[in-house]
Amino acid sequence: MRIKICGLLFLFIVRCASADEATAWIGMSQPRFGEKEGIYRATLDLETGEISQPTLAAEIKSPEFLAARPDGKRLYAVCQLEDRQPGVAAYAVSDGATSLKRLNAEPIGDGGACFVATDRTGRCLFTAQYGNGSVAAFPLGGDGRVMKRSALVKHSGSGPNKSRQEAPHPHSAFVDPTNRFVMVPDLGTDKIVVYKFDPATGELKAHGHGMSPAGAGPRHMKFHPNGQFAYVLNEMDLSVTAFEYDGQKGALKALQTISTLPEDEREVASSCSEIRVHPSGKFLYAANRGHDTIAAFAIDQGTGRLTFIEREAIRGSHPRNFNVDPTGKWLLVAGRDSNTISVFKIDEIAGRLVFSGHIVNSPAPICIEFQPRS
Repeated sequence: MRIKICGLLFLFIVRCASADEATAWIGMSQPRFGEKEGIYRATLDLETGEISQPTLAAEIKSPEFLAARPDGKRLYAVCQLEDRQPGVAAYAVSDGATSLKRLNAEPIGDGGACFVATDRTGRCLFTAQYGNGSVAAFPLGGDGRVMKRSALVKHSGSGPNKSRQEAPHPHSAFVDPTNRFVMVPDLGTDKIVVYKFDPATGELKAHGHGMSPAGAGPRHMKFHPNGQFAYVLNEMDLSVTAFEYDGQKGALKALQTISTLPEDEREVASSCSEIRVHPSGKFLYAANRGHDTIAAFAIDQGTGRLTFIEREAIRGSHPRNFNVDPTGKWLLVAGRDSNTISVFKIDEIAGRLVFSGHIVNSPAPICIEFQPRS
């Protein structure tokens, strides 16, 4: 009898382990076939890579980007409010719940935002307004609500590409590992504008800038886990610029710019969309829209420089966004124009991507945000 009980207990433990899942929040804006706009929820089986069919968690207009608070208890979305003003909304996330509870929303007051992020303590939130050329800051209340805007800074300048860089176009905002500086890649000026910020008040103070190559059009960036390197994705010239980062000074020093797509493979109009550093710090991934691939690179742990590994087809169209799950096992790609989310296994030794065979319908997905693991 003891052997039988032990056997059943072993099977129970194995089944529980195999059921380990990650929750993914998906922003779906302007679906083409009558589906509701909003934030959707899906689960990823961390053992098999199988993804569930996304279901509506919160109906909201134009959720252009999502950000989870570091503790995972709140989720934020830049959106269009009920009065048609651009804004940012806060949601409570409950353990095991399939829907989100809206807490409040605040107008941005300077056009629509294309990006949202929180600081590393969950006390402040930042938005980037591509069209109006500004970055904004909002303190967050103790309960996670968005408070009145604390800062709005207008960028200035232009770039050599007259059709895309006629004015500043801040595309994102990232807080550095020290939680003292905010980096804002500006596609219109080729600058990564650096602000010093106070997480207690949400105030922003101009500090300096790094530079992408002229005409490159910086879009998004990520820091290496060691805090010594940063990587900027250049949308227009399809490249990644690696920087050495001094966290004490908030200073970026360019080390290398490497192409995500060679000239001889740009048969159709292509541009970059998203960049991610693997949790191990060993690999970097970048998405090529038009070519519809993910480019993989190895990261030299001593120098921060990149070496090309491969490009993998996404099994869809227009990878607007992608993300790596918190364990580093799987990579999910949002195919905006193919209405799909496809799943790839990450070779954690070589960095290569292997299509898992798992793919689900997801109307016009534009952002994937994993729920932080507690």
